[in-house]
Amino acid sequence: MKFEELEVGQSAEFTKTISDEDVMLFAKVSGDFNPVHVDEVAAANSRFGSRIAHGLLTAGLISAAIAGKLPGPGSVYLSQTLRFTAPVRIGETVTATVQVIEIVAAKRRVKLSTVCRNQKGETVVDGEALVMVSEESSDEEARP
Repeated sequence: MKFEELEVGQSAEFTKTISDEDVMLFAKVSGDFNPVHVDEVAAANSRFGSRIAHGLLTAGLISAAIAGKLPGPGSVYLSQTLRFTAPVRIGETVTATVQVIEIVAAKRRVKLSTVCRNQKGETVVDGEALVMVSEESSDEEARP
């Protein structure tokens, strides 16, 4: 999307079902092997009662919504606040929604509200992001 096409109130979503493979790959990439994420027995005895996804794995869906949809390819994350409000269990479907709340035209930046909700509509992550929008047109499709 071109910077000039952005408007306060615009929104976009990215949805993904979190799998065991996602959690294990994230653990491997990040080095975070906390038992609540990777060990069934330890997680069963935790306050959560079962394994949960890493918070930053869940928050990563926000990045997918930003880069793939709004503002789209070429955009660059500058900052992100996050508040984790509920665990995400393996097999849950999470939708990350980003919404334009402020446009900073002089710097080609956009402030977005960022929220992740599970399939029940419960908020699991919320925050705000500041994103720099590419000077080039972002009309191309996002690359995998």
